Amino acid sequence: MSREVSTECLIIGAGPAGLQASYLLTRSGRDHLVLEAGDAPGAFFTRFPRHRTLISINKPNTGWDDPELNLRTDWNSLLSEDPSLLFTAYTPRYFPAADDFVRYLADFATKNDLPIRHGTTVVSVTRPDDFVVRDERGDTYRTRRLIVATGVSKPYVPDIEGVEHAELYTDVSVDPADFTGQRVLIIGRGNSAFETADNLVETAAVIHVAGPGSLKFAWQTHFVGHLRAVNNNFLDTYQLKSQNALLDGKVLSIRRDGGGYVVPVSFARVAERVKEIRYDRVILATGFRFDASIFAPECRPQLTINDRFPDQNAAWESVNVPDLFFAGTITQGRDFKKSTSGFIHGFRYGVRALHRILEHRYHGVAWPATDLSPTPEAVADAVIARVNRTSALWQLFAFMADAVLAGPDGSLRYAEEVPVAHLHEAVERGDFGDIDSYLTVTLEYGADHDQVNPFDITAGRVSQENTSGLDGRYLHPVVRHFRRAEHRTPRAGELVGEHHLTENLENEWDSDDVHRAPLIAFLRTQFAAVGAR
Repeated sequence: MSREVSTECLIIGAGPAGLQASYLLTRSGRDHLVLEAGDAPGAFFTRFPRHRTLISINKPNTGWDDPELNLRTDWNSLLSEDPSLLFTAYTPRYFPAADDFVRYLADFATKNDLPIRHGTTVVSVTRPDDFVVRDERGDTYRTRRLIVATGVSKPYVPDIEGVEHAELYTDVSVDPADFTGQRVLIIGRGNSAFETADNLVETAAVIHVAGPGSLKFAWQTHFVGHLRAVNNNFLDTYQLKSQNALLDGKVLSIRRDGGGYVVPVSFARVAERVKEIRYDRVILATGFRFDASIFAPECRPQLTINDRFPDQNAAWESVNVPDLFFAGTITQGRDFKKSTSGFIHGFRYGVRALHRILEHRYHGVAWPATDLSPTPEAVADAVIARVNRTSALWQLFAFMADAVLAGPDGSLRYAEEVPVAHLHEAVERGDFGDIDSYLTVTLEYGADHDQVNPFDITAGRVSQENTSGLDGRYLHPVVRHFRRAEHRTPRAGELVGEHHLTENLENEWDSDDVHRAPLIAFLRTQFAAVGAR
């Protein structure tokens, strides 16, 4: 017999984002339930990555005793008050085994007694009034708010004629012996493609990795979804002429021919010349996408970026379905290939910010903030203290900010970890109270940072003593002053001042002369401009 369950908030998916959201709701005493298709949390990580090694770093030995600082080099732990629930205690490996992470997620759920219903596959979501979610047994779950944390669960298949002949990264054999002596084409330019290529180097006769556009390296772009150095050994075999190659071009089609395949490739470097190349195997490793098929038309979220991700506003809410929120890797549509919302070390802070947004909207709970003495020196000290230890701003660079909120009476409050886009909108709505102006504090890379080769010493660098910070390319703090601008479109404050703290090799922005004094001078000017003393 089918059953109906009612809950205030329903989470679909018990991966890292779903667990983080459930933990925060549990801590706040909010009624909710988590539905998970797998028999344990983190089912995705029981299969992926296919070669069972994560590229999210794990560094137990930092030399620091500050737990907040340690999270800068711990990309796998979820946020909690329990120091035993840090992933760094599970393995010393810098690139840990995926199975260790699955074990960690199970412990996190168990120790926090999270309300998860395992073995529950959602088959439909409708919205006659509240959301009604139905599982494969016919049980229904009625909820006012829905948080989807299912990840990108389906392969992204590009529009290539004959693509059905390719083997998917999700299913292809990971036994190198199965490719002995074969010519292999891997379509894709990301880490899954190069992870696959590296696995076949010792057995395949020829490996080609193909895709349009220039290859982007994470160490240069600072987007960790671009090619990581741990996966780029294949490039040695290409540049040192060991039969393998990187094809900069577009695969036009895949045609079956006898026992193999013929693939025309349009090369970008030679005036779009098309060459037909024969292969024994073709593997498609072009990433994943969000699956919106469970949603009925009246509540199906609009998609974006080649229909790979749900389109979301600054509160991670569907742009076309109110009260439908998203958490985890599918939130990367907000900062696609710019910051780290697609990865655990980024979205754990995104989920915490989402929780605070929901707490304010539905329960009237104000965003946590502390009072500050209304002096430039006090603000400078607060800013410098935060940028020298925060992990959230470090991970979600240019996306997450601390805010100094100035009231009409000259009072100041310091609010931590507010998404920049949400902050602007929230101030204009009055969500933070009566605010005349506000500062944002972010960590950012400099303009055109991805165009700089950090290993080219001939490019030159400006000395720490002679720079205002504006020419810094590496990660550094940025303080911006906005005046509240009501009735503006888009809803964002008016930028009235900007200050960059000089970059530092060890990311220590605490020099009185280089960092604090220039910041105080900037703040004194800005305070005077708005009549604050």
